[in-house]
Amino acid sequence: MVSTSSKGIGKVIFSSSLGTLIEWYDFYIFGMLAKTISVQFFPEGNDTAALLSTLAIFAAGFLVRPFGALVFGRLGDMIGRKSTFLLTLVLMGGSTFLIGLIPGYRSIGIAAPLLVLLLRLIQGLALGGEYGGAATYVAEHSPANRRGYYTSWIQTTATLGLFVALGVIMAVKSNMSEAAFTAEWGGWRYPFWISILLVGVSIYIRLKMSESPIFSKLKKEGKTSVNPLKESFGHKANFKMVLLALFGAVMGQGVIWYTGQFYAQSFLENTVKIEFMQNREILLWGIGLATPFFLVFGALSDKIGRKWIMLTGMLLGVIFYRPIFGMMLKDADAKVWMEKLEEEHPNKILSFADKDFVLKNDTVKRNEGTILFIQQVKSIYTYGGNQFSKTFKDTIQVKADNMWKVISKQVGTPVYSDKILSTPLKWKFIFLVFSMILFVTMAYAPIAAFLVELFPTKIRYTSMSLPYHIGNGVFGGLVPFIATLLSASYANDPLVGLWYPIGVAALCFVIGVFYLPNKKDKNILD
Repeated sequence: MVSTSSKGIGKVIFSSSLGTLIEWYDFYIFGMLAKTISVQFFPEGNDTAALLSTLAIFAAGFLVRPFGALVFGRLGDMIGRKSTFLLTLVLMGGSTFLIGLIPGYRSIGIAAPLLVLLLRLIQGLALGGEYGGAATYVAEHSPANRRGYYTSWIQTTATLGLFVALGVIMAVKSNMSEAAFTAEWGGWRYPFWISILLVGVSIYIRLKMSESPIFSKLKKEGKTSVNPLKESFGHKANFKMVLLALFGAVMGQGVIWYTGQFYAQSFLENTVKIEFMQNREILLWGIGLATPFFLVFGALSDKIGRKWIMLTGMLLGVIFYRPIFGMMLKDADAKVWMEKLEEEHPNKILSFADKDFVLKNDTVKRNEGTILFIQQVKSIYTYGGNQFSKTFKDTIQVKADNMWKVISKQVGTPVYSDKILSTPLKWKFIFLVFSMILFVTMAYAPIAAFLVELFPTKIRYTSMSLPYHIGNGVFGGLVPFIATLLSASYANDPLVGLWYPIGVAALCFVIGVFYLPNKKDKNILD
């Protein structure tokens, strides 16, 4: 077995992980800004249709990832790991930067979403070639007894890429007004432009990397594959392993990842209607607290095997998703808040007569009541054409300062949005998100080592990339779109979208229990 010194493996992990993290950052900022982007690249008039269209373009990037796995997997098995994932980094970074330069729908019409779709497809192809190369590269430098731990660093990059994307978006948004951020050439474009700087740094680092020692040995001996696609999928025994990896491990892991992190963020923003910044803050804390567990479960898989750790993460998601999402929806029910405040603090709630009431940004909308719940702030309200201010110190307050029953008489049942949770409730939500990401760390941490050990060196890049990107790119990547579509179609059950990831994870768990091996292959030189 070819191994690397502790200092050498640290450099390998850092170089590989940084580039992969940046590629995930590039891929996810689009989804993090889906609601804002939907306004920019689609015609006005139907917010739900625009959001679904944006999520569909986002999903398109996932759907082409398996094709990227085939194209770049073949290159990686023929010419090398290093050169291939250097190319994917350039394609990803360039596409992200160009998305930030596309004019909006109001400027160039239908060309805007079509150009975005084209660049998203290029991003998906690039990501399809990145992960397999990085995971294979690190695994082929790792000693057998630490392979799960060392490759788990690569597993952190998807979550950390999401973390960095959230952090950059929050940093930009906190330094400008809402209007400046959401304008056609506003601050929402900055995260896309920043990408080019990050990619430049990573390209410089990757250029200094050497090829995988195992692949170099194989190439020197003239044993590299002439046709990786045929050998991966044309041989019955190897194709059986590809199918087992997909349906017994990766498909369930994929829906767990995208439900616990990506759909959770979408659900909090679009269904629970938590305010933009606090929504991202909740996710940032959840990610930050849970990420170290990738390394914990990666290391644990070196001791007890990969199978049961991955399957436990899937099972926990199946059992707890509906209770967790239901709890978040119930705890943030604005109607319940208003009735409770009216009952406990009747003298602190102001109600305005007739039509004089104020909504978010001092804008009166006759067909919806948009109310911002806040904690210990000075609230501005309008009455009779004059502005007044009042400081409240209640746990939860209402910017519009109207009792729910008064508003309902004015505009019908109100739509509450931009809610800001009280501090105790915010930390409860952080714990719930942390719990779901903990399921992610269990399902995802051992997967790289598991896939590397399943396939021979000369076709490893191709063989492991395809099931990984079908499982994550198709089954997992479609979670936000399918869940949102189901919720829009069956409005009576806001949790109906969860049946898709629950069903996929449950099926994968059953297949994994009966057919997935738990062995750790010490020799990956074959």
